[in-house]
Amino acid sequence: MIREFKAQIFCRENNLSKREIDTADPIWIDRIDAFFRRTSLLPSDGDPTEYAAAFESVYPQPRHRRQYIDDAISKGTPCFGHKVLGSLIAARKVDCVFTTNFDPLVEDSALSASMILPVSDRVRPTVAAIDSAERAMRCLNESDWPLVAKLHGDYQSIAIKNTGPELEEQDARMRHVLVEAGKRFGMIFVGYSGRDASILEALATILDNPSPFPNGLYWVTSSVSRLLPAVTEFLNRAQLAGVDVAIIECATFDELAADTIKTIDLPVMLFDRVMLGRPTPRLVPVQLPTAEARPFPVLRYSALLIEKMPCSARRVTLAKPTTSPAVRELLKEKNRRATVAANGRELAVFGRDQDILSALAPLGPTVAGEIKLDPVADSWALGLLYDALVRSLARHRPLIPMYKRAGHSVVVAAPRNGEDPERTRRNEQVLTTLRDAYGCALSGTIPRLGFPFQEGVFLKLDQFDGRWWCGFEPYTFVHIPRPSFSQKSNSDESDTADLGPMAARVDRGGDPAGDWRRERWAQRYNRNWAAIINAWAQLLTTTGGGARRAFGLEDGSGIDAVFEISPVTGWSRPGHHHAYFDRSK
Repeated sequence: MIREFKAQIFCRENNLSKREIDTADPIWIDRIDAFFRRTSLLPSDGDPTEYAAAFESVYPQPRHRRQYIDDAISKGTPCFGHKVLGSLIAARKVDCVFTTNFDPLVEDSALSASMILPVSDRVRPTVAAIDSAERAMRCLNESDWPLVAKLHGDYQSIAIKNTGPELEEQDARMRHVLVEAGKRFGMIFVGYSGRDASILEALATILDNPSPFPNGLYWVTSSVSRLLPAVTEFLNRAQLAGVDVAIIECATFDELAADTIKTIDLPVMLFDRVMLGRPTPRLVPVQLPTAEARPFPVLRYSALLIEKMPCSARRVTLAKPTTSPAVRELLKEKNRRATVAANGRELAVFGRDQDILSALAPLGPTVAGEIKLDPVADSWALGLLYDALVRSLARHRPLIPMYKRAGHSVVVAAPRNGEDPERTRRNEQVLTTLRDAYGCALSGTIPRLGFPFQEGVFLKLDQFDGRWWCGFEPYTFVHIPRPSFSQKSNSDESDTADLGPMAARVDRGGDPAGDWRRERWAQRYNRNWAAIINAWAQLLTTTGGGARRAFGLEDGSGIDAVFEISPVTGWSRPGHHHAYFDRSK
């Protein structure tokens, strides 16, 4: 809906016909988004009030908004998730559903499921909207389930809530029902963004009671990173109030429904009905050819096999608990080099023991032997090894490690003013093969824009088929400074603000160097890519000797992170021969 509203406003403001644009085309989507970033017609993308403002701008009159909703709902059909939810209601496994949607899909699915049951077992859900809230209050008072409560109104209601003022205050009676339900039961939130403050405020009042959400609070989202700040604050408050809070990541409603019915016993008639409503599988069995494949590889991966990596790190116990960022800040203040992962009062560390103890003195550190690393079971161990791998690959090479929450990388170190000429000559010699593969300078300044750039690779530590691999993806890093911060010079470790996937400042409304970067890579075809992959594989593995050490500790003064990495990238060959692989014709 937001995308459609934005397209209509864009056409209106630019005197265009809706027929002239294609809202499914990424180019038009980028143009429309760029238009709204330049104007103040709507709140910024992702703002909780964006939906309400866009809806009211396109349809100022309530009757027109109701008509739009009615037209949209007429095209809707229950999905697999609706059919599962309806069957759970019909089987009396779900007593109460609160929804901010206007459509009748939940109650229609429940009635449809109920009709296949014996007459004595059938249920008919009570539907209550904001103009019929007394029904919801009666169901709550008399425990007359099931109930479907429409918090923002029903599509047939005279009053439905869409705009900012309408969403600011929830109907008092419906609010009472929601609050009372939260005081008596646990709740599962599915597909709810938390954009409207009225409902979140009602939920927050539940936390003021002696025993809120007695059976827990489960918030299902496609990604934790997409939770709005108001939702995160509410969940934190609930946890402090003693509520059993869980955030569950699940991509779609259908996937959640499929997982749910695996653990809930439905009557056979309802279960069979649900299974008939499953989407058509995308994967179907096929008969594979049996002829032998040709022996040569046909696909090359930009991934290097890690033949050996650290299995233990130094264990350091602390007098008080801390976090990994806090420890890194202390190390940075004392200019000490180490790679750490915090787990409560314990640290797993690579680096020189004495440097670590002196830098972390305010935390009361004590060396306590070694700690085993299991990157498969422990995410902190995987993060520790990931950080150490990046450091080891950049050490004693003209490369700068860049540690980001979105993913680590290394970039070519640009020559500095006043640098030792001999060091500059050695670096240029080491980078000769890589420079020849690119066919141009590896660092410099973008013409007209004046932004510094450096060639680099994104790095990823992943396990496939029981073996660990270091994947790398070449990219061009562009340093786009923020106006409010002084420009930082190159250092051994960069911890600047998060960047977009191609190192663009996402908070600046796009990538001003995007066109230049695309032109730089557009003409690089298979032969160029093969040469670039070869050159990076050689630079990351063979340059500087065999095993890669993160700190070069060989005197027993601490535990070093040592990696043995194959200089040969991964290859793939077909499991059978096919004419597609015959390139001689």
